[in-house]
Amino acid sequence: MKLGMVGLGRMGAAMAERLRRGGHEVVGFDRDPSLGQVSSLGTLVARLPAPRAVWLMVPAGPAVEETLGALAGLLGPGDLVVDGGNSNFRDSMRRARDLAARGLLFCDAGTSGGVWGLEEGYCLMVGGTEEAFRRIEPALSTLAPEAGYVRAGPPGAGHFVKMVHNGIEYGLLQAYAEGFDVLRGSKEFPDLDLAAIAELWRHGSVVRSWLLDLAARALADDPGLERVRGWVEDTGEGRWTVLEAIEEGVPAPATAAALFARFDSRREDSFAMKLVAALRREFGGHQVKEDK
Repeated sequence: MKLGMVGLGRMGAAMAERLRRGGHEVVGFDRDPSLGQVSSLGTLVARLPAPRAVWLMVPAGPAVEETLGALAGLLGPGDLVVDGGNSNFRDSMRRARDLAARGLLFCDAGTSGGVWGLEEGYCLMVGGTEEAFRRIEPALSTLAPEAGYVRAGPPGAGHFVKMVHNGIEYGLLQAYAEGFDVLRGSKEFPDLDLAAIAELWRHGSVVRSWLLDLAARALADDPGLERVRGWVEDTGEGRWTVLEAIEEGVPAPATAAALFARFDSRREDSFAMKLVAALRREFGGHQVKEDK
């Protein structure tokens, strides 16, 4: 299929490339003119055949709101917009209603895979009507690995599932970080080889995972994580997950504690938070603050 990709940063550019490798034709636009094939949203829309499909990979919040507002004035009835970023699911529900009133289709596609997605594929959690989902499914099947995408439910469901996914991610990162911090702080065994232990646990242990693979890689490259400052950002989904848990009356102490640990990381430089920062760099290409 032929579709537009708006936002050609770290994720958007890789997704556009994977689509092209899969035989799709992608017209790209970015605010940085050196990154896109077209210079405006209007030109992008004009280059697409009706019914059009436009995929957004732009930061959640005002950027999505502004881009959708501009596209709504350019697209026609039956055209489809996909928000593949990390928008709040309630915003996605509202946007779907607003676009539907104009005759436009909308999907929210929670996207996981980070900088590895180009080669490994992206896990896609999609919200939208059945019609909208089927329309974009050829692109989904190319972007995802085998069994790597699903229609989670109506508009907003994709971003809701991705929000909880990222809340779980917070807890997993924190558990690994604290465990390795305990190993590193041992007074009885001060010379433990953390890289070797991480590598060992990758083989047959019940705590093996892709995150542990990345921990082994990060520790092998920088055993003391001397080049990483233990300052960890939160991008919103962890906060939203905790707030939803409060709304639902569902206890989520591990997620809440992991979120608060990130807040604490901005006040002190701990090895645990160095590992969380290093892992986020490994799987998502997130920037780290380097120690000087």
